Amino acid sequence: MSKLNLTIATGNYDRTRPISDGRVNIEGVDPNHLFFSPEEMFYRAFRFQSFDVCELSFSSYCVGACNPDFPYTAVPVFLSRAFRHAAIFTRNDADIDKPSDLKGKTLGVTEYQLTANVWLRGILEDYYGVPQTDIHWIRGGLFDPKRPEKIKVQLPEGLDYREAPEGTTLNELMASGKIDGLIGPRPPKDFYTNPDYGRLFPDTFGAVAEYYQNTQIFPIMHVLGIKKEIVNQYPWLPASLYKAFDEARKVALEAILDTSASKMTMPLLDEQIDFVRKELGPELWTYGFQNNKHVIDKFLEYHHNQRLSSRRLDAEELFHPSSMESYSL
Repeated sequence: MSKLNLTIATGNYDRTRPISDGRVNIEGVDPNHLFFSPEEMFYRAFRFQSFDVCELSFSSYCVGACNPDFPYTAVPVFLSRAFRHAAIFTRNDADIDKPSDLKGKTLGVTEYQLTANVWLRGILEDYYGVPQTDIHWIRGGLFDPKRPEKIKVQLPEGLDYREAPEGTTLNELMASGKIDGLIGPRPPKDFYTNPDYGRLFPDTFGAVAEYYQNTQIFPIMHVLGIKKEIVNQYPWLPASLYKAFDEARKVALEAILDTSASKMTMPLLDEQIDFVRKELGPELWTYGFQNNKHVIDKFLEYHHNQRLSSRRLDAEELFHPSSMESYSL
C-alpha cells in the first residue's frame, strides 16, 4: 500500500530533525519536510494554508479555533515552549528594577496577539500584580516600520495601545529613549553590547525557577496543526503524527543528555542541563494533553481575558480526540 504524501512545515529543531532525516518514521506517511522561520511559516500557513501539517502559533491557532470554519485541528505536540522572563527588555535609565516599576512606563510590542506577549502580559498581571492597563503600549515593527498587526484585535477597555509614529521602528524608539523597554521574543539591536540596555529579570534562571516552582507552568508557544480536510479523509493521521513527533522528542532529549561532547557550539550547556533537571525536573518538555492541560487552561484564560478569543475556549476542543489519549501495556 502506498504511503500518504504530506507536506510538513516546522522549525529546524533537534526535536524535528529526527523526522526529516529519517531516524523516526511517521506511520503511513511519506513526508516532504520543510524548515522555515516562525514568521514565514505562520504567514504562509494562516494566509494561504500552504502546508498539510504545520507548526502554528498557539495564540493565532486559538483565535482561529473560535471559528467553526477554521481549516486546522491540532495534536498536542508543543514544538516551541519557552519561559519568557528574559524577553522583557528595558532601558537602564528608566528606573525599572522590579515588575511593579513597569506601572506607568511605556513598552513597545510588535503585535498584540503574539503568543509570547500573551503569556508575558498574563504573567505580569497574574503573578506579579501588574495589569496591562497600568502600562502604556506602543505597537510597531522591531526593525521594519511597515510590520502590521496581522490579526485584527478588539482591545480591552482602558488599555492605552497606540501605533508607533509612521516610519519609526521600536528599535529606534528604544535607542532614543522614547520608550522605556519592549517585550517580545527578539531583543533590540545591539542589546548585548549597548550599556544602556538590560532585562527586567537580570537573574533569569532564578526568576524562572521561582515561577515554575510556584505554578508548575512551562509556557507553550507553538502547536502542531493539521488541515481538517486531510484528517477527515485519513482519521488515523493525528495519532500517527503524535506518536512520531513524541519519539523524535525523545531522540533529541537522549542526545542532549549525552554530555561526552557538546552537541551545540555553545559553552556551559552541561551546567544549564544540570540547572533544569535539578530546579525544574527531568521531564519538563513534554507533549501530550493530560499532563499539559493546566498550562493550556492558563493560556486560554489569559487569551480570553485579553480579548483575543471571542469566547472562553475549552482545552479539549483544541485537539483532535485521537491524539489526546494513547494506549498502554
